[in-house]
Amino acid sequence: MATEETTNVPGKTVVVPKTAADLQRMKLEKLMSNPEKEAFIPSRPKEYTPKAPVEFVRNVWGSSAGAGSGEFHVYRGTRRREYARQKFMTEKTEKEKEDAEYHRKLEANKQAAESKTAKKRAKRLKKKQKQKAKKPKQNDENKESESDSENDDEGQEGLNAGEQSQIEDNQQEKVINSDHNKSPDNEGR
Repeated sequence: MATEETTNVPGKTVVVPKTAADLQRMKLEKLMSNPEKEAFIPSRPKEYTPKAPVEFVRNVWGSSAGAGSGEFHVYRGTRRREYARQKFMTEKTEKEKEDAEYHRKLEANKQAAESKTAKKRAKRLKKKQKQKAKKPKQNDENKESESDSENDDEGQEGLNAGEQSQIEDNQQEKVINSDHNKSPDNEGR
Protein backbone atom coordinates (compact mmCIF):
# COMPACT_ATOMS: atom_id res chain seq x y z
CA MET A 1 0.00 0.00 0.00
CA ALA A 2 1.07 3.58 -0.55
CA THR A 3 2.15 5.66 2.42
CA GLU A 4 1.18 9.29 2.94
CA GLU A 5 3.70 11.85 4.06
CA THR A 6 2.96 15.42 5.07
CA THR A 7 4.80 18.38 3.60
CA ASN A 8 5.42 21.95 4.70
CA VAL A 9 2.53 23.15 2.54
CA PRO A 10 -0.65 22.95 4.63
CA GLY A 11 -3.48 20.79 3.26
CA LYS A 12 -1.28 18.96 0.77
CA THR A 13 -0.08 15.39 1.28
CA VAL A 14 2.48 13.51 -0.74
CA VAL A 15 1.75 9.87 -1.48
CA VAL A 16 4.78 7.63 -1.94
CA PRO A 17 3.98 4.39 -3.78
CA LYS A 18 5.47 1.23 -2.32
CA THR A 19 4.83 -1.11 -5.25
CA ALA A 20 4.54 -0.84 -9.01
CA ALA A 21 0.80 -1.52 -8.72
CA ASP A 22 0.44 1.53 -6.45
CA LEU A 23 2.34 3.66 -8.93
CA GLN A 24 0.13 2.45 -11.78
CA ARG A 25 -3.01 3.09 -9.70
CA MET A 26 -1.85 6.63 -8.91
CA LYS A 27 -1.18 7.36 -12.58
CA LEU A 28 -4.63 6.07 -13.55
CA GLU A 29 -6.30 8.13 -10.82
CA LYS A 30 -4.49 11.25 -12.02
CA LEU A 31 -5.46 10.52 -15.61
CA MET A 32 -9.11 9.89 -14.73
CA SER A 33 -9.37 12.88 -12.38
CA ASN A 34 -10.00 15.14 -15.40
CA PRO A 35 -11.44 13.11 -18.30
CA GLU A 36 -11.88 16.23 -20.45
CA LYS A 37 -8.12 16.76 -20.59
CA GLU A 38 -6.38 15.03 -23.51
CA ALA A 39 -3.77 12.45 -22.65
CA PHE A 40 -0.34 12.70 -24.22
CA ILE A 41 0.32 9.80 -26.57
CA PRO A 42 3.87 9.81 -27.89
CA SER A 43 4.40 9.22 -31.58
CA ARG A 44 6.37 6.25 -32.83
CA PRO A 45 10.10 6.80 -33.11
CA LYS A 46 11.38 7.39 -36.61
CA GLU A 47 13.11 4.50 -38.31
CA TYR A 48 16.87 4.72 -38.34
CA THR A 49 18.35 5.61 -41.71
CA PRO A 50 22.06 6.15 -42.10
CA LYS A 51 23.48 9.20 -43.81
CA ALA A 52 24.00 8.95 -47.53
CA PRO A 53 27.64 8.45 -48.52
CA VAL A 54 29.59 11.56 -49.44
CA GLU A 55 29.91 12.09 -53.16
CA PHE A 56 33.48 13.38 -53.10
CA VAL A 57 35.98 12.20 -50.52
CA ARG A 58 38.46 14.97 -49.86
CA ASN A 59 40.58 12.85 -47.59
CA VAL A 60 42.47 10.68 -50.02
CA TRP A 61 45.38 10.00 -47.74
CA GLY A 62 43.72 7.64 -45.33
CA SER A 63 46.20 6.30 -42.84
CA SER A 64 49.11 6.24 -45.27
CA ALA A 65 52.28 8.26 -45.13
CA GLY A 66 52.10 11.95 -45.91
CA ALA A 67 48.83 12.52 -44.09
CA GLY A 68 48.63 15.05 -41.33
CA SER A 69 48.12 14.15 -37.68
CA GLY A 70 44.35 14.71 -37.80
CA GLU A 71 43.68 13.11 -41.17
CA PHE A 72 43.56 9.58 -39.84
CA HIS A 73 40.73 10.42 -37.45
CA VAL A 74 38.69 11.90 -40.31
CA TYR A 75 39.39 8.80 -42.41
CA ARG A 76 38.44 6.51 -39.53
CA GLY A 77 35.12 8.35 -39.00
CA THR A 78 34.27 8.14 -42.70
CA ARG A 79 35.16 4.45 -42.79
CA ARG A 80 33.03 3.76 -39.67
CA ARG A 81 30.01 5.54 -41.17
CA GLU A 82 30.37 3.63 -44.45
CA TYR A 83 30.62 0.29 -42.65
CA ALA A 84 27.56 1.16 -40.55
CA ARG A 85 25.63 2.08 -43.74
CA GLN A 86 26.62 -1.19 -45.43
CA LYS A 87 25.70 -3.18 -42.32
CA PHE A 88 22.30 -1.45 -42.18
CA MET A 89 21.66 -2.22 -45.86
CA THR A 90 22.57 -5.92 -45.48
CA GLU A 91 20.43 -6.27 -42.33
CA LYS A 92 17.52 -4.58 -44.12
CA THR A 93 17.75 -6.97 -47.09
CA GLU A 94 18.03 -9.96 -44.71
CA LYS A 95 14.92 -8.80 -42.84
CA GLU A 96 13.01 -8.31 -46.11
CA LYS A 97 13.98 -11.84 -47.21
CA GLU A 98 12.88 -13.30 -43.87
CA ASP A 99 9.58 -11.39 -44.03
CA ALA A 100 8.95 -12.58 -47.57
CA GLU A 101 9.78 -16.18 -46.57
CA TYR A 102 7.50 -15.91 -43.53
CA HIS A 103 4.59 -14.58 -45.59
CA ARG A 104 5.15 -17.25 -48.25
CA LYS A 105 5.14 -19.98 -45.58
CA LEU A 106 2.07 -18.43 -43.94
CA GLU A 107 0.25 -18.42 -47.28
CA ALA A 108 1.28 -22.03 -47.96
CA ASN A 109 -0.02 -23.10 -44.52
CA LYS A 110 -3.26 -21.23 -45.15
CA GLN A 111 -3.69 -22.95 -48.54
CA ALA A 112 -2.97 -26.36 -46.98
CA ALA A 113 -5.49 -25.75 -44.20
CA GLU A 114 -8.13 -24.58 -46.70
CA SER A 115 -7.60 -27.61 -48.92
CA LYS A 116 -7.78 -29.96 -45.92
CA THR A 117 -10.96 -28.25 -44.72
CA ALA A 118 -12.49 -28.41 -48.20
CA LYS A 119 -11.69 -32.12 -48.43
CA LYS A 120 -13.30 -32.83 -45.05
CA ARG A 121 -16.30 -30.67 -45.95
CA ALA A 122 -16.78 -32.62 -49.19
CA LYS A 123 -16.54 -35.88 -47.23
CA ARG A 124 -19.16 -34.68 -44.72
CA LEU A 125 -21.52 -33.56 -47.47
CA LYS A 126 -21.07 -36.85 -49.31
CA LYS A 127 -21.85 -38.78 -46.12
CA LYS A 128 -24.88 -36.58 -45.44
CA GLN A 129 -26.22 -37.08 -48.96
CA LYS A 130 -25.65 -40.81 -48.63
CA GLN A 131 -27.68 -40.78 -45.40
CA LYS A 132 -30.46 -38.81 -47.09
CA ALA A 133 -30.47 -41.24 -50.01
CA LYS A 134 -30.66 -44.16 -47.55
CA LYS A 135 -33.63 -42.77 -45.56
CA PRO A 136 -36.17 -42.67 -48.42
CA LYS A 137 -35.36 -46.30 -49.25
CA GLN A 138 -35.99 -47.31 -45.63
CA ASN A 139 -39.23 -45.35 -45.61
CA ASP A 140 -40.30 -47.04 -48.87
CA GLU A 141 -39.51 -50.46 -47.37
CA ASN A 142 -41.44 -49.57 -44.21
CA LYS A 143 -44.46 -48.48 -46.26
CA GLU A 144 -44.39 -51.69 -48.29
CA SER A 145 -44.06 -53.84 -45.18
CA GLU A 146 -46.87 -51.89 -43.49
CA SER A 147 -49.15 -52.54 -46.43
CA ASP A 148 -48.14 -56.23 -46.38
CA SER A 149 -48.78 -56.54 -42.64
CA GLU A 150 -52.14 -54.82 -42.97
CA ASN A 151 -53.07 -57.29 -45.64
CA ASP A 152 -51.75 -60.31 -43.78
CA ASP A 153 -52.72 -59.19 -40.24
CA GLU A 154 -49.80 -61.23 -38.90
CA GLY A 155 -47.87 -58.39 -37.08
CA GLN A 156 -46.99 -59.05 -33.44
CA GLU A 157 -48.55 -56.66 -30.94
CA GLY A 158 -49.13 -53.95 -33.56
CA LEU A 159 -45.59 -54.05 -35.04
CA ASN A 160 -45.10 -54.65 -38.73
CA ALA A 161 -42.59 -57.15 -40.10
CA GLY A 162 -39.96 -54.49 -40.94
CA GLU A 163 -39.95 -53.01 -37.45
CA GLN A 164 -39.86 -56.48 -35.90
CA SER A 165 -36.78 -57.44 -37.96
CA GLN A 166 -35.04 -54.15 -36.99
CA ILE A 167 -35.64 -54.85 -33.31
CA GLU A 168 -34.22 -58.36 -33.67
CA ASP A 169 -31.13 -56.99 -35.53
CA ASN A 170 -30.53 -54.39 -32.81
CA GLN A 171 -30.76 -57.07 -30.09
CA GLN A 172 -28.28 -59.27 -31.94
CA GLU A 173 -25.84 -56.32 -32.29
CA LYS A 174 -26.12 -55.61 -28.55
CA VAL A 175 -25.30 -59.22 -27.74
CA ILE A 176 -22.32 -59.19 -30.13
CA ASN A 177 -21.02 -55.89 -28.69
CA SER A 178 -21.39 -57.10 -25.12
CA ASP A 179 -19.54 -60.33 -25.99
CA HIS A 180 -16.81 -58.29 -27.69
CA ASN A 181 -16.40 -56.02 -24.66
CA LYS A 182 -16.09 -59.06 -22.36
CA SER A 183 -13.33 -60.66 -24.44
CA PRO A 184 -9.95 -61.16 -22.70
CA ASP A 185 -8.26 -58.84 -25.20
CA ASN A 186 -10.17 -55.82 -23.89
CA GLU A 187 -9.84 -56.49 -20.16
CA GLY A 188 -6.65 -54.44 -19.68
CA ARG A 189 -7.93 -51.49 -21.70
